[in-house]
Amino acid sequence: MIKQYKLRFYNFRLVIFLLANSTFGIILVGSAREDLMTKQLAGVIIGFIIMVILSLMDYSWISNFQWIMYVANIVLLLIVRLFGDSANGAARWIDFGFIRFQPTELSKIIIILFFARFFMDHEEDLNTVRTLAKSVILLAIPLILIYEQPDMKNTLMMLAVFCILIYIAGLSYKVIGGMFLIIIPLSIIFLSIVVQPDQNLIKDYQRKRIMAFLYPENEEYGDDIEQQNNSKTAIASGELIGKKLSGDKEVASVNEGNFVSENQTDFIFAVAGEEYGFMGCCAIVLLLLAISVECIRMSLRAKDLSGKIICCGMASIVSLQSFLNICVATGIAPNTGTPLPFVSYGLTSLVSLYIGMGLVLNVGLQSSAYNKEIRKNTIDKKEDYL
Repeated sequence: MIKQYKLRFYNFRLVIFLLANSTFGIILVGSAREDLMTKQLAGVIIGFIIMVILSLMDYSWISNFQWIMYVANIVLLLIVRLFGDSANGAARWIDFGFIRFQPTELSKIIIILFFARFFMDHEEDLNTVRTLAKSVILLAIPLILIYEQPDMKNTLMMLAVFCILIYIAGLSYKVIGGMFLIIIPLSIIFLSIVVQPDQNLIKDYQRKRIMAFLYPENEEYGDDIEQQNNSKTAIASGELIGKKLSGDKEVASVNEGNFVSENQTDFIFAVAGEEYGFMGCCAIVLLLLAISVECIRMSLRAKDLSGKIICCGMASIVSLQSFLNICVATGIAPNTGTPLPFVSYGLTSLVSLYIGMGLVLNVGLQSSAYNKEIRKNTIDKKEDYL
């Protein structure tokens, strides 16, 4: 379960990137809402401790419990569906009294870990109808429960991550081509339906967000687009180094003026832009990019397909969520309510991401030790031959 590893194999670069981005998050959350700063710091500490522990545990041993984790994930999502605590019209939390827990965030990590083992077990018959149908059904069950919360953004997010995972696992290009021939016309039909006022495919507030993005000049959707317009104004007002560093306090702050709601979560990038300007935004983007690149780099050296999929899955979550959050804050995507990884407030999301990164770090440790053993055995065989 827990193995002894050499310290020099530990990926301290990734740890530094994670802590640097989390530090940005603590500072920005504190600027947005000072009362949440301590909670964000506690989330980073708890997440970091769990990450270190998991990084020393064999991910192959953990993946042996794939079906237990899968069933536990379904049970948690069912509890949310039946007894979940509601906020802003969506039941996505389980309230324990002293803490609110959002199972969907942990579900992302469980789904990646589950399919990492599933695809490795079916590496030889991945492209058969039986295996593909089984994987789609196993994915559909948690996705339907997530969608019914309702939580369309995470449903689409996990669908995209799943597509990346199955591609990494070795999905045939013939199957990929066939999927595109089906998905593209279905997407066109879906969009043509959801823009209709009497449609029943998505919730009314979800349709309004899409319509506000497509027709921002329409007064009917003015309230829905106002948040993004204010976010863009806040980011632009920060200019090069931001108001915090330049000492400019003449213009009302996005925090103090309350021009952007949920600025500690969905629009945290607006806080970064206003207070630390273009330089601060670039620093966050580069750190998120560095985290994703480190995950991909370790996937290339993974000892097996399972480790490779885990690393690529975490890289996908970090990069896709970052892209969506920044696109929403800058007005080039509809408002989705996606948090910025390691920066936005949200203890469940933060701890879940650190859990995933602990698994990634173990993949790196395993691959380093594995590759060293292979080199040693190769050298020994050459010496015996000579």
